Amino acid sequence: MTAAPQAFRSLEREERRTAWTRLLQTSRPLIMGVVNVTPDSFSDGGRFFDHQAALDQGRALAAAGADILDIGGESTRPAADPVSLEEELRRVVPVIATLSRELGLPISIDTYKAAVARAALEAGAAIINDISALRFDPEMAPLAAAHQVPVILMHMQGTPKDMQVHPHYDDLLGEIKAFFRERLEYAVSQGIPRELVVLDPGIGFGKTWRHNLEIINHLDAFLDLGCPLLLGPSRKAFIGQILGLPNGEVRDIGTLAALGVAAMRGARLIRTHNAAYARQFLTVLTAIRTGELPGDASVSPG
Repeated sequence: MTAAPQAFRSLEREERRTAWTRLLQTSRPLIMGVVNVTPDSFSDGGRFFDHQAALDQGRALAAAGADILDIGGESTRPAADPVSLEEELRRVVPVIATLSRELGLPISIDTYKAAVARAALEAGAAIINDISALRFDPEMAPLAAAHQVPVILMHMQGTPKDMQVHPHYDDLLGEIKAFFRERLEYAVSQGIPRELVVLDPGIGFGKTWRHNLEIINHLDAFLDLGCPLLLGPSRKAFIGQILGLPNGEVRDIGTLAALGVAAMRGARLIRTHNAAYARQFLTVLTAIRTGELPGDASVSPG
């Protein structure tokens, strides 16, 4: 497990930026392990909806090599219905409170509701992952600015309810890039430092399988925006379409192909359900690219 800096929430503003920058300076992409505290997740069928199961999964992801945990209480799968504020709070806050005390790694709250993000930060979360890129709740940007925490801005066409109903682009990469520029400008205008912004092109969020493949294969088109890039292809439908596989863990091996290309195209963070597979894969890939072993590795000659 990568050693985490002192909890972001307890640092002064300049220290927080330094800690985040240091965390991003690993030779391989950071691994963000997913904990879905929902009854209807597309990837795990609600296996971690139970409080204890969610805690156990967070601990398992950390032990398997996740650098960050991303905890969410509302499914954003295609056609998903929103949940109430009270229910989302009930699902995620106790899990974050316990894991933030136990584990030595940053926790991200996956929400577009400012009230949920606020409660999560108070419980120990250190990152906001907003699928709406600060669009759905006008209080989210001021909250992130006040706390000076890293913010993940994701591109999505439509909403989870309708995003997969005939998604269309005249210029896929150009339109996503324009969206990122506008959202970056807005975030900075609200007091969020540019160096605390992460950009996520939103695999599967208002995209066909062809769109997803184009984004992954040309992820480096977004590098000149100057922000770390996150990619979340894990177990997504396009992998199932390519391989003819149903939802769930059977897509984990196919996911590695997407992670490999993303890493080669400049991704600095990878969001995945299987931290063990991702950690082994990215460690070996990085060793091949750099010609060096990771700092804690030792092998016999040959």
